[in-house]
Amino acid sequence: MRATPSGYRGTPPHRTIAVLAAFLAVLAGLLSVSATAAADTAAPPARAAAAGSFRNPLNTGPDPFMTHWNGAYYLTTTQGGSIRMWRSPSLGTLLAADPVTVWTDTDASRNRNIWAPEFYRFGDRWYLYYTADDGVDDHHRLYVLESDRDDPAGPYHFKAKLTPPNHANDFAIDAGILQLDGRLYLAYSGINQYQHNGLNIAPMSNPYTVSGDAVAINAPGGCPEVREGPEFLYRNGRTWMTYSTCDTGKPDYQIWMMSLPSGADPLVPGNWTQHSGPVFSRADDRGVCGPGHHAFFRSPDGTEDWILYHAKTTSTYTYSNRTTRAQKFTWKADGSPEFGRPLALGATQNLPSGDPGSGNYWINDDGRSSGDGTVSYTGAWNSGTGCATQCFWSDDHWSDRVGNTATFSFTGTRIALLSVRDTGNGIAALSMDGGPEQRIDFHGAVRTGETLQYLGPRLSYGRHTLRIRVTGEHNAQSGASFVSVDRAEIYTD
Repeated sequence: MRATPSGYRGTPPHRTIAVLAAFLAVLAGLLSVSATAAADTAAPPARAAAAGSFRNPLNTGPDPFMTHWNGAYYLTTTQGGSIRMWRSPSLGTLLAADPVTVWTDTDASRNRNIWAPEFYRFGDRWYLYYTADDGVDDHHRLYVLESDRDDPAGPYHFKAKLTPPNHANDFAIDAGILQLDGRLYLAYSGINQYQHNGLNIAPMSNPYTVSGDAVAINAPGGCPEVREGPEFLYRNGRTWMTYSTCDTGKPDYQIWMMSLPSGADPLVPGNWTQHSGPVFSRADDRGVCGPGHHAFFRSPDGTEDWILYHAKTTSTYTYSNRTTRAQKFTWKADGSPEFGRPLALGATQNLPSGDPGSGNYWINDDGRSSGDGTVSYTGAWNSGTGCATQCFWSDDHWSDRVGNTATFSFTGTRIALLSVRDTGNGIAALSMDGGPEQRIDFHGAVRTGETLQYLGPRLSYGRHTLRIRVTGEHNAQSGASFVSVDRAEIYTD
């Protein structure tokens, strides 16, 4: 250090050091206060990067229809007493989306057994087509609603009953709208000379008016029962009509197809060319039975084609456990669609192109996880691969010992439990974050796999636990008190 010249009136070096030390002490204090304040107001822990994959099911209902519009997917399925719609920005979060009831009816002639809603945008309004009756199945008829604004979720008002003059008082279900050369046609399943549930097409003068007689289409199907759920694809100079055949309660429910060349009149039955054999059918090696009653949608960026359908995880004749699933399809060199084979329920797929991602992940019963999740057990649990295609990763845990617990720990906002529902299953007590227990019955009259047993409440993002406790109790129809643990799906948004 240089010596201070004689007579210099500046601050002595020791005073400079003292002042500097004091300043640094004050600065340190300020930084400490600032850090404490920042910690007090810090954002929650950073969420996991949006996942680029998803797993089925998308919904627990059958007869699905969906479109992507204005940044979101809109989905409907058969609910019976009303029409409900699920909305989600990502395909991966549809199962956890909360439904909105878009239609109920006080008219006793059409407020029961409401089936197979479908919705289309014409102009700046949406038209929602559905089937309903008065409680008698043979009284099913077709109806259409009109939206009050340009929103697929409504609100809607009743618009019209759809009745071709030659079938004004006949059974009719499963409306699908054919759009061809600027004209609209009503395709549906109803009485004709071929089946009680046969394919019919009628002209329309606008989205809510049938303007002529229906024409019957003699459609093969590999079984005698039904031809239903007609849907349409437009590509490669042809219109492709796909439809479901066989009784939907059977494992052989499947999809068949025919096509119409460009410029041909769809009301002339001979203009339709039949494709040989089913184009989408059961895959027992993947645990998929009865795939059908489908619809089509495009990926958010419009570059991919997807099929939406319901299927079951059991070969038993039953109308239950028909869950909504989706998978991408491609096109063959001859211009026809290639749907491939149904994927196993729970198979991880890439999200549609342009989907922003969901951030959700899975936890398997053996502790494997695709994210920040674990599972632990108390007591002796059985485990194995006997459930095969009915389980996620072909394995699960089960116990009937009173007091045994399985605890999922996860980082996210919501949890869904999927597992085997069986004739020997009993009642579990579930507790979220140590809160009050909720009793859930894991019994099913028919054994099914990867069934949604529980969808937890929405939580603030962070670390949570869900405890499943075996109660040893069961309902009168069950033969035992087992509780099954298989897959947990975790949501982060």
